[in-house]
Parts: sequence; C-alpha cells; structure tokens
Amino acid sequence: MSDEQGDGVTRRQALAVGLVGAATLAAASSVGGGTPQAGPEEPRKGSGGQRMPVVFMPHGGGPWPFVDLGFGDQAGLDALAGYLRSVRALPKTPPRALLVVSAHWEEPVPTVMTSPRPPMLYDYYGFPPESYQLTWPAPGEPKLATRVQELLGAAGFQTATDASRGYDHGTFVPLKLTYPDAEVPTVQLSLKRGLDPREHLAMGRALAPLRDEGVFIIGSGMTYHDLRNFFGPSARGVSETFDAWLREAATLEPEERDQRLTQWSTAPAARQAHPREEHLLPLMVIAGAAGEDRGSLAYNGTMRGIRLSAYHFG
Repeated sequence: MSDEQGDGVTRRQALAVGLVGAATLAAASSVGGGTPQAGPEEPRKGSGGQRMPVVFMPHGGGPWPFVDLGFGDQAGLDALAGYLRSVRALPKTPPRALLVVSAHWEEPVPTVMTSPRPPMLYDYYGFPPESYQLTWPAPGEPKLATRVQELLGAAGFQTATDASRGYDHGTFVPLKLTYPDAEVPTVQLSLKRGLDPREHLAMGRALAPLRDEGVFIIGSGMTYHDLRNFFGPSARGVSETFDAWLREAATLEPEERDQRLTQWSTAPAARQAHPREEHLLPLMVIAGAAGEDRGSLAYNGTMRGIRLSAYHFG
C-alpha cells in the first residue's frame, strides 16, 4: 500500500481508522415478496418472556481494540471498548441468538447469511499480519435466517440468502468485545442497496417480533463516517454538529424520531458527516425494530477527537 500524501490524509492514516468499504461476496439468491410496505403490527410479549432491547453501536475502525494501530488517545479508545463490553449485560435474560445489521454489507435486496459455521471476512486491508488472524467463531443460526426472511417477506420485501458469507469487521470486531466467548448463535443481515432510510425503518418494523423470540438485534455502524476527512481539521466540528442533532432526533417520541431519521440528510452537517450513509443506515433498522420504545443515549465519546454515540431502545 502507498503512504503518499493526498487530500490532506495519508493512505496509512485512512487505513488506520479502518473505515474502508466492505468486501461483498456473491449471494445465492432465494427471492420472494414484492414491494416493501410497512411491517406487521408489533406483537405483545409472550407470557413469561422478556422482550429484547435493540442497540445501535459504533464499531470503531478496523481491528482497533486487538491490534495497536497507533492512533487515537488511549482513554477514548478504552471508553469505547468498555461500552462495547457492557452491552452484554443489557438484555435482562441471555439472548438465544443475535441478528446483526452491519454497515459493511449491502445487497440489492435484504440478504441473510445462512451458514451454520460462518467464516471470518477480513474486509479491511493494509493492517499488520495479526489483524488477519483474529477469530470470532460464533455459530450461525439457519433457522433464524429463515425466520428473518419470513418476516421481511410478509412486509413485502424480496429477500435472498448467502451461504458463504462470513462475519465482517462490523460484526466480529465489536462483538468480540461484547461476547468474547462467541457462544451466542449469530446471523448477519445486509443493508438494501439504495440506502433508503424509509425502507430500512420498514425492515426494522418487520423484524420487531424477533424481540419477543429471544433475538437481540444489533445495528453496527458509526455516527460519523467521512474517511477522506477523518484526520482533517474540520472533522471534529462536523462530528460534534451532526452528533448533537442525532442525539436529539434518536431520543424523541417514536413517531417524531422516525420522521426525523427519514430526513437525516437535511440535518446540520449531515452530508459532511456522512458523504455516503451506509454507516448510519443500521440505526434506521434499529429504530424501526424499536417500535414504541423511546431511545436513550448509551455512549457518547470520541475517537481521535471525532464524536461518536450509541443508542439503546427498550
């Protein structure tokens, strides 16, 4: 890789944050459904069951907690790592499975991974060799993948499956902190190409019944994601401005929250914080799955001066 200077940031610096686009493997299609519509009514909790919360978390950059990348202040990195470890304690009862929506996977239609033993997908490059030896061997859960397709199909979404897809770093990096023993079966769900916030809110609403079925739904992204300017002089101010708007919007009453999120691109500094919105869209799925649960700010810290936040619902 070249370290030549360009646009005020070296290639090595850009790689250090690890905010590169994910590699996407070919999907094996399993198509059904039609035009996306609003999801089904949110079901009541089953007797004796505990409804799972839903979470949007920032996953940081590349393999940052496990490999010394030489960036960021240690106190800020430790605070983010500590938050990610704390998420394990959020559900009142242990989840039977995790459903993760990562910013690093997009497909033409919502696509679920179906392998019972998903491999690792090292969708970053230019890092030290140990970055490609990390493991997080959580089992897959094909039955959950089928259930996800059923719920999305009932809401009018076409869906597909991918039997070879592995856990990308939007999943294995934060969850290696949250669930270090990798004992909870996990399924990844892709974003839908086009990145329409209304569609992703509708996806989340369709998936809300999983919360009453022991499934912990997690969105993994970043509240600031401008790779070109991450190390630039304006990044800190931009991240602070957009994060202030997002902290208000994400914690409003549900109807107003969802309305604000559909119009996120009109927010102050929105397109400076997210020239492309794939790292914000997992929040839309989580807000949709939250239903009538109001959001709370669960983490608000910095990585190399960039303001980041996490939100919990339920």
